[in-house]
Amino acid sequence: MIPLLDCEVPFIDTEQMIEVDRAMINDYQISLIQMMENAGRTLAILTRERFLDGDAKGKTITVMAGTGGNGGGALVAARRLHNWGAEVSVSLTRPEEKMTPVPRQQLSILKNMGIPWTIGINNSTTESPSVIIDGLIGYSLKGAPYGTTGELIEWANLQKAPVLSLDTPSGIDTTTGTVFDPVISATATMTLALPKKGLRHPDAVDHIGELYLADISVPPSLYQKPPLELDVGPVFSKSDVVRIPD
Repeated sequence: MIPLLDCEVPFIDTEQMIEVDRAMINDYQISLIQMMENAGRTLAILTRERFLDGDAKGKTITVMAGTGGNGGGALVAARRLHNWGAEVSVSLTRPEEKMTPVPRQQLSILKNMGIPWTIGINNSTTESPSVIIDGLIGYSLKGAPYGTTGELIEWANLQKAPVLSLDTPSGIDTTTGTVFDPVISATATMTLALPKKGLRHPDAVDHIGELYLADISVPPSLYQKPPLELDVGPVFSKSDVVRIPD
């Protein structure tokens, strides 16, 4: 059971989230791979608890992963769900040599584990999976998704399976709330660290579904320092994932 968030938290924009990531790595020496592991672990937990009745064994899961940090978190979730007995397949947007280094390492782990992966839609799969994980684009969106990314978004929207998006439904600007075409219509969205301003924009709300917040181990003291100067308490005192009330 994922608990409800029981306190107020600030919503932040893309530039503020970039500063959170910078400070984590440079000021606190918390590496990108540590943050990615936390993101993927909580994403896997939410997938199991919300969409798989608490048991991943034998469930079919399609993980769609982009080339950056959002994709890397989705690949961590793929590994964990596989370890929990799920039948996981991965759809990438581009060849592995086009991925940034840390997500590429995550893909290498999956390959060593024998988890099937492909670039684009797996045309050999005829049945809709139990759940689809959207890890295509996070806060780095720079316009309308296109190419293989756009095709995967359109494919996911046509499936009967629920879609769980990491950080934001792919196709939504996390600062302005601009909804591009195509865009994921998520059943639920698990955003990281703090919720993003764009997720509460009226144009975006219909695509977000249930909104959850996950812990990637940001120290509260980081938020308090300039330039952020935000008051954030122990949000995750009860659970690593909490639901933001509607």
